[in-house]
Amino acid sequence: MNAAQGRRYRAAPVSVVGGALSVPGDKSISHRALMLGGICSGTVQIRGFLDSADCLATMGALRALGVRIEQPARQEVVVHGAGPAGLRASAAPLDLGNAGTAIRLFMGLLAGQRFASTLIGDASLMRRPMERVAKPLRLMGARIDTQEGRPPVLLHGGAALRGIDYTLPMASAQVKSAILLAALHAAGLTRVTEPAPTRDHTERMLGGFGAQLHRQGATIEIAGGQMLRGTPIQVPGDFSSAAFFIVAGCLAAPGGLTIRGVGVNPTRTGLLDMLRLMGARITVTPIAGAGPEPLADITAYAGPLRGVAIPRELVPLAIDELPVLFIAAACASGETVVTGAEELRVKESDRLAVMAAGLGATGVQCELLPDGLRIRGGTLRGGRVDSHGDHRVAMAFAIASLGAREAIEISDVANVATSFPGFVGAARGIGLALEEAGEP
Repeated sequence: MNAAQGRRYRAAPVSVVGGALSVPGDKSISHRALMLGGICSGTVQIRGFLDSADCLATMGALRALGVRIEQPARQEVVVHGAGPAGLRASAAPLDLGNAGTAIRLFMGLLAGQRFASTLIGDASLMRRPMERVAKPLRLMGARIDTQEGRPPVLLHGGAALRGIDYTLPMASAQVKSAILLAALHAAGLTRVTEPAPTRDHTERMLGGFGAQLHRQGATIEIAGGQMLRGTPIQVPGDFSSAAFFIVAGCLAAPGGLTIRGVGVNPTRTGLLDMLRLMGARITVTPIAGAGPEPLADITAYAGPLRGVAIPRELVPLAIDELPVLFIAAACASGETVVTGAEELRVKESDRLAVMAAGLGATGVQCELLPDGLRIRGGTLRGGRVDSHGDHRVAMAFAIASLGAREAIEISDVANVATSFPGFVGAARGIGLALEEAGEP
């Protein structure tokens, strides 16, 4: 076992939490702000930047591609745009660490460049599928090789990209975003049609940088050759990070638990609808003047939750929040069924299988389905969980201690730093009895 795998949490049962907190900046928006800043003309000042391992990997890759980036403060970044043709070949493979969003978006960003690039990552990322991004990019003319569908990804460069009309076989913001980024370097129009709504941060940010996009129904259209202009970016609090504390409030905050300044883009907030279907009491107070991404304070109150069949149309709007929704289901009365979540099989881990194993290890009656889980609530006992290095699984089971009768020990938690540095301190601040141990 290496040092990273040796990091672990111990979460003792707690019956009441409360207060208020802020969460780190949105990871998805931080990635995109760096990337679009790197190819724009002018300077981009990013405030509220998520200073996590994933986003720092994106920053390092852009610097290797010749982009000048300054970081005057921990949550502030200044990107000096290289322009649409200003990137240069990296002397070494671009290492994206554990960042699945970064590697897939870089495939689109670099597909039309004149030079070759190789994309790699950590052991987890090197197991993740890349062909669903590579296939539409090849239709645009890109020359891309994968290793049996997985990294390393080799983009040969020098290809003349052309616009395509592409219907996504499954809802995926990462695939959609990669195509839109490649379309900036493609001749003609590119149209992308989604089978279901997915997060639209790329479209919103492209518009903020001056690009012209048109949406008609489920189809987004963008013309190639557009110049992006630098603009200031305010990164809201990450809804996916807030999700753990929203569920914590629903389980154990009779006086309410407030998460301040959270991004509430409607393509991200399916968890709120799911929890309300389960009987949760949650208030959302909008904050005016937040820019293209809506912002709000969210307060969740403890109350009884009931099991429900989650509508399939909500699943793409909460794909990263499903691990902690499964914890809410484990603490609810009755049965909860989630289907249409096959996307979770290709995240940092097979999240469906890992969550099912963890729930079973803590006494929860759970059935693993091909595309979801069936969970019988009210039986959460406690025990030992292997997160398999998946940050969202690790944080979800830390929150599970609020509904457990015994302590929960969670192994392999070092990757929590990829999305939520400071998670343990934030959890303790609202009253969780969470300890971290192991070799640093």
